[in-house]
Amino acid sequence: MTEWINTLYQSDNLWLESAFILALFFISVLLINGLIYWGPQLWAKKTQNMHLLFAFNALKLPLNLTLLLLAISQILALFNLPQAVTDLIPSLFSSIDIIIWGQFIYRTSQFSLKNLSRQAKTGSIIQPQTLPLLENASAVIIILLIIYLLFITWNIDMTAWLASAGIIGIAIGFAAKDTIANLLSGVFILADSPYKIHDYIVLDSGERGMVTHIGLRSTRILTRDDLEINIPNAIIANGKIVNESSGRHVKSRTRIKVGVAYGSDIDFVKSLLLDEAAQETQICQDPEPRVRFRTFGPSSLDLELLVWIDNPEIRGRVIDSLNTKIYKRFALEKVEIPYSKHDLYIKSFPKLSVEQDPL
Repeated sequence: MTEWINTLYQSDNLWLESAFILALFFISVLLINGLIYWGPQLWAKKTQNMHLLFAFNALKLPLNLTLLLLAISQILALFNLPQAVTDLIPSLFSSIDIIIWGQFIYRTSQFSLKNLSRQAKTGSIIQPQTLPLLENASAVIIILLIIYLLFITWNIDMTAWLASAGIIGIAIGFAAKDTIANLLSGVFILADSPYKIHDYIVLDSGERGMVTHIGLRSTRILTRDDLEINIPNAIIANGKIVNESSGRHVKSRTRIKVGVAYGSDIDFVKSLLLDEAAQETQICQDPEPRVRFRTFGPSSLDLELLVWIDNPEIRGRVIDSLNTKIYKRFALEKVEIPYSKHDLYIKSFPKLSVEQDPL
């Protein structure tokens, strides 16, 4: 059998040798496709690994085309072609092969990114919001890699191209540094998840509102005045953000500051505050409201009523309701709410001489 194959391969009948090479090509294709299907592909189906399953399915086309190009190059080598064509064939076929495998890598990377974004967890850099940026970035990297390999295949000197690309990159970097900073900050914000949609946040500058949109360039919040503020992500990334909707519990604590006159019965005042808090329907009773005597103020005994609310959105309404009820209750119970005052003591007056005007 081996001698027959050698005899066939070394014969002078070019068409017979070409047919033999094509037969080897088809046998190789069937064998490799069978190995891919019966081995890794079945294992990927069994484990429900969608990334590997897609990769193995997509692998068949570039692998078969690579084998076909190899077979064609072997057949063309049998014929007495001009030297120019012979020199051109390896670079041409290598270029086609590079493009084929580049497309395979591109399709596989795009599928993997989309699949990972659907299964994204908090803290992952691959999120539905970052998916377009990552898809474009991967596409640019793959295209640049393909171009680089094509240049090497055709023996094109890339020194001048790389130098020009470096200068252009530096110029673009300086011109768009703020935009790039916002984009990178947006990626890190989406990955770290310091806040999410519908969270109430307080910025360094004092603005407070609900997050309505987290983009790659900016974040938008809606204030209680129904004004939408658009904040560049670079400012948020470099500042301190208070997230009122985050923490160990969903509930958040609200402080009601109260001052009463010196001489007031502090225990009685505490009981009044707790009684009004118990009647407020907008606050949580677990944890239960509590009162803390904070300090001796310049003209008042300063206390704080601490209550918990389910939603930061109602903080203003809760403070208004409790302040109103506490004021009315203090007026009813004759509890004095002092106002800031200063006592002026005059030790002595200088003697004044009054001159009598002549009549």
